[in-house]
Amino acid sequence: MTFSILACDPENGTIGGAAATGSLCVGGWVLRGSLRAGMSASQGAAPSTFWGEDVLSVMAHGTDASKAVAHVVEPDAGRDYRQLAAMDLSGSTAAFTGKENTPEMGSRKFSNGIASGNMLARVEVLDAMAEVMTGSGPLDARLLDAISAAQAAGSDSRGLLSAALLILHPDSAPLTLRVDHHTDDPIGALRDLHHRATSGEYNAWARQVPTMNDRSRVLD
Repeated sequence: MTFSILACDPENGTIGGAAATGSLCVGGWVLRGSLRAGMSASQGAAPSTFWGEDVLSVMAHGTDASKAVAHVVEPDAGRDYRQLAAMDLSGSTAAFTGKENTPEMGSRKFSNGIASGNMLARVEVLDAMAEVMTGSGPLDARLLDAISAAQAAGSDSRGLLSAALLILHPDSAPLTLRVDHHTDDPIGALRDLHHRATSGEYNAWARQVPTMNDRSRVLD
């Protein structure tokens, strides 16, 4: 029902994720992140928001992504209907795809990230996302380009209704953007929202809020 991508930029410490789906509110359901743990994407036919939070909690204690995913997935009797991807702070990734999800489905690892999806029109949707991330440029721009490439390569087999982007950096305010319902072009609407949030007065205001590295931050 969804495609998602998690990635990090080891040169500047940015971590992030993007997702899109043929249903509502993909950002609230799928993406989770923590600068103390990494990123997660929990999706599938019957997605568990607990999975997304729990895998971050496990990674926050130093467990790598592969072991963290196994720790979360194995006790859940409903795992066959779910999909989980995780990325730890080192850029190591892992994923699980339950067999009862709707094809096409699966994951693709790439350097410092992972792409996942289910109910895809074509499995090449995953390859398209991974290929975009091998390029250069700011992580947020590449993530947006990756989900655009996924849409062009076949997308969710139902089309798209929502899209989301989550970007975290220790010296910046969290950037969490969600287009919860858009019948024409949710990724295009997300791009417009991203432009508005990273320019002008809003961007100037966001630069004064506390960050992980400066909890007392205030700019005149």
